[in-house]
Amino acid sequence: MFFLLSGALVSIPLTLFAQQNLNPLLVGLSTVDITLISITIFTPFIEEFSKVFPLIYRHGETQKSIFLLALFVGIGFGIVEFMTYYVTFGASVIVSRIPGLFFHPASTSIAAYGIATKKPLPYFLLAVLLHFLNNIFAVTGSFGLLASIIVTSISIILSWYLHTKTKEEFIETGNAGCSFQ
Repeated sequence: MFFLLSGALVSIPLTLFAQQNLNPLLVGLSTVDITLISITIFTPFIEEFSKVFPLIYRHGETQKSIFLLALFVGIGFGIVEFMTYYVTFGASVIVSRIPGLFFHPASTSIAAYGIATKKPLPYFLLAVLLHFLNNIFAVTGSFGLLASIIVTSISIILSWYLHTKTKEEFIETGNAGCSFQ
């Protein structure tokens, strides 16, 4: 429950804070360019970091438990994002928001696999790349829902594959996966 709530109460505010402070760096660009850069470049880095942030210094966990905790963080994040877009912006539930409920847990678990195996950077960047692809298709309207379903499906399949590689071994205490290699 703690990690489900962390996705909602830690990761969402951290995302909003970072987004609010990075967007002013885009002064002088057109509204279209600001939206494109913000949503496709800033958002994937910010959201993926915000979602794994509660997991970075976990101690006494196994690879498998870090992976599963990441799923809960991603679910919490996905639920709040879903509700925000639906209630605040009136977004279509089926077309634009349901895939996110599956994408966020999958991408968070991919990044967390890197933390669990002490190779966080490549897996974090992979999660960011998948998030970038999802967002670029959404912003440009290219392929729409089909593209989102494909990227989300790839993320889920990769998440499942990485889950099968996790072990019930305890991660050494200390900087649990924080040496960015």
